Amino acid sequence: MLTVVATLAAVAQEVPKPDIPKIKQTKSGKYLGVKEAAALVKAEPSKVLFLDIRTRGEVQFVGYATDIDGVVPFVDMSQFGEWDDTNNRYKLETNPVFSQTVGKALARKGLNKTDKIILMCRSGDRSARAADMLEEAGYTNVYSVYEGFEGDMSPDGRRSLNGWRNAGLPWTYKGNKAKMFVAE
Repeated sequence: MLTVVATLAAVAQEVPKPDIPKIKQTKSGKYLGVKEAAALVKAEPSKVLFLDIRTRGEVQFVGYATDIDGVVPFVDMSQFGEWDDTNNRYKLETNPVFSQTVGKALARKGLNKTDKIILMCRSGDRSARAADMLEEAGYTNVYSVYEGFEGDMSPDGRRSLNGWRNAGLPWTYKGNKAKMFVAE
């Protein structure tokens, strides 16, 4: 048992910033790879809040990790599908109740702002920004999964280099209302 605790303590260490692309860096420097995140959630399920922060569409149509506690989108498409000419995609807007919804998810699990929170997005960019937002709101132990659910793009334009799904970790397409973000 002591070995497991020591291993998990080592797993949840800060990764040196030079090893993480700038777009995936957080102010706190707290990161986990997908296998480390899975191990931490498995070892301490009652002490960790594991959230998928992708859009509702991504979760519904691409799938999600079965180990998550819930989905709390950090950003989502605007209500009427406005177009973002700069990025050549539908406009994404920050979820105005993101921090508060994370707080409610913590409370439902009997946790607080000092407990471990693991955030996972598609490839690690959004989870870094979301971690920074939560840190600014007083959450002190927020980790970004720098590989994300789908992972980084390979030279052929496919998300096949790393990520939760590509690592063979448990995931599903099947909806589970208890885990999904539903506006209150």
